[in-house]
Amino acid sequence: MKFIRTLLCGLIGAGLAVGAASADTYPSKPVKILVPYAPGGATDIVARLLADRLRASLGQSFVVENKQGAFGILAIEEMVRAKPDGYTLMVGNVSTNAITPIIYANKFKIDYQKDVIAVARLAVIPAVVVATTANGFKVETLADLVAYAKQNPGKLRYTSAGVGSYPHFDMAVFAKKAGFDAVHVPTKAGAAGMINDLITGDVQAAFINVASSMGMVKSGDLKPLAVITDTRMKEYPDVPTLKELGYAGIGTFNWQGLFAPAGTPKPVLDTLHKAITDALASPEIVAAFQKQVIAADPSASPDDAQAWLNSEIEKWRKTVADANVSLE
Repeated sequence: MKFIRTLLCGLIGAGLAVGAASADTYPSKPVKILVPYAPGGATDIVARLLADRLRASLGQSFVVENKQGAFGILAIEEMVRAKPDGYTLMVGNVSTNAITPIIYANKFKIDYQKDVIAVARLAVIPAVVVATTANGFKVETLADLVAYAKQNPGKLRYTSAGVGSYPHFDMAVFAKKAGFDAVHVPTKAGAAGMINDLITGDVQAAFINVASSMGMVKSGDLKPLAVITDTRMKEYPDVPTLKELGYAGIGTFNWQGLFAPAGTPKPVLDTLHKAITDALASPEIVAAFQKQVIAADPSASPDDAQAWLNSEIEKWRKTVADANVSLE
């Protein structure tokens, strides 16, 4: 009996030692960060900025890998299938990590809410309603856009990052509120695909995040019609908010978060969270975020991040039910 107790104590001690060693040495090899979109969009921008700072602070490579497709499911499932050791992570957003698990639950081969955990909330990016200036499409205000849509039933075409993405929901809800019909033309290439379809004139309008669209607004390829913020943006002082225009409550703040497979050790999560919090406060990221109109919004802890994710999923569960948007 004494031998068994001694053996058990030794095994427990060895396990604790291994766990402590793992926590102390993480990361000891390159870390992969999956992004569920093509390069160039806001989620990709945030992931790459974060990866650079984590590489500098933790002394290992954080490699961003773009894995777009299936509304974010491909990236999420690849992450979940990986060993839960902190070496395969994912940067996702409100569309992929709050809406997709609700509207496409039957497409998953995993149990999203059991198999995915939040490591940290990262940032929030305001959105803007834009119109193309291609092919002679001339609207100067949101009222002009609504008037065009009403005068040309079924001819206004709008883009989104995919069926069921937040830009899809936002425009569909706005169209119902404003009283017009529009044709949804989703892209499979994320924000970069949305921008391409807008500047070529394949579509005329979209709800899109400011970070992805600002360059095309500055060049004159896109016309900002309304911002989805509480007050006017200093970058667009002459552009009214949707609330000013009578559409309070419509539009989504696009948040970004870091996610990991369930079962990832708490010491690893704590190491990542601290490094992320420090990174988001670094002069390099502060300057880069300001340039891209991104607001850092770190969670207080991994537990706080998980509570936030759960609340976002429940909020969108209600939004999806109330909106009754076609997913065809």
